[in-house]
Amino acid sequence: MPVASNGSVSLYYDRTGEGDSVVFVPEAGLGGWLWGWQHAAVAGPHEAVVWDLRGTGRSDAPDGPYALETLVADLEAVLSECEITDAHLVGCGLGGAIALAAARTSSRLASLTLFGTAAEGAAFDLDPLFASPNDPDALRESLEAGFSDDFIDAQPDVVDGIVDWRADGDADRAGWEAQTAALEGFDATDWLVEVTQPTRVFHGGADGLVAPSAGRDLARGLPRGEFVEIEDTGHLCFIERSRTINDRLLGFLEDRTEDDE
Repeated sequence: MPVASNGSVSLYYDRTGEGDSVVFVPEAGLGGWLWGWQHAAVAGPHEAVVWDLRGTGRSDAPDGPYALETLVADLEAVLSECEITDAHLVGCGLGGAIALAAARTSSRLASLTLFGTAAEGAAFDLDPLFASPNDPDALRESLEAGFSDDFIDAQPDVVDGIVDWRADGDADRAGWEAQTAALEGFDATDWLVEVTQPTRVFHGGADGLVAPSAGRDLARGLPRGEFVEIEDTGHLCFIERSRTINDRLLGFLEDRTEDDE
C-alpha cells in the first residue's frame, strides 16, 4: 500500500497515469470515492493522485484536533513522496482551504481548482454532510446536504453507490471533528494576494454548506482568480455535473500546460 509519512503519521495515496500531476484534496471526512468521476477523466492525459486526509480511510487517525498547518504539511509529504514539483491541486471545502494555505508556502504548486471553498472558516457549515459510516440510512440522508434534490431524485443508483463507498471509506466522528477543527480561526482574506497561482473557483449555485457568494468573494480576492457558478447544483457539484466539470478542468489544465511551454 503506497504511503507518505509526516513524522509518525502514514498517509495513504493512489497515483495513476502519466504526465502533469493533478493532486486531489478531499472534503472533510470524505474518502477517495469523492474524486472518482474526475479521476477517471484525468488519469490518462495526466497523472492523478488521490489521498486520504489523516483521520480518513486508510490513512492514520491520530487524536485531534488537527491544525490546518498540519494538513498542509501532510499534503507536502505526499507531494514529496511522489516527487511532484508542479502539482495542479483540486480541492473541495476543507480541501480547498488546505490548497489555499499550501499555495502560500509551497514551491510545488502550478495551479488551483477549488470547489465549495471560502476564504474564512466561518463561511463553512459542513456538519450536515457528516454521517457515521456504520449507519447507511444516515449516510443517505446526509447526502441531501451535498446534492440538489433533482440529482437525488434522478440518480438513485448513483446515490446507492455513494452510500456504499462512504460506508467503506469515510471518517468516523472523531476523525471528522479532528479535521473540521482545522477551519476554526481560518481567515485567508488578508493574505489571498500571496496566492499567485492561476485559480479557478467553482461553486454550486444551490450549495447549502458554503454560500456561493463566499466563493465569489474568494475569487475576487485572488490575484489570478476566476469564479464559475454551476447553476442548480449543490456542494458536490463536480459529481452532479461531472461531464461539464471534467471538460472545464481538462481545458484549464491544458491552458496551464501551454502557458508553461
